[in-house]
Amino acid sequence: MAGPTGGPVAARLGIVTTQMSPGAETIEDRRTAPTDDGDHERFSHYVEKEKLTEAMVMGTPVVALCGKVWVPSRDPEKYPVCPECKDAWENLKKDDE
Repeated sequence: MAGPTGGPVAARLGIVTTQMSPGAETIEDRRTAPTDDGDHERFSHYVEKEKLTEAMVMGTPVVALCGKVWVPSRDPEKYPVCPECKDAWENLKKDDE
């Protein structure tokens, strides 16, 4: 639509529109960020409660029932239970009976 001065109405009103140039394309950013020093395992592990509390406060490493050593820093409720820890815990409970 042209205005009384011959220019587009949008230009006279200060409205800015953008159009893609012919041949322009969207570029997808496919970079990835490292995750926790290469730790790709995403499980909750079984650890003695006292040791876990100390590790969370002091930043010291703990050893899970499966043997994994790490410094806990995430909410364990967000991840499935480690199958090896679960088996070890069930075996410990059976030994106590």
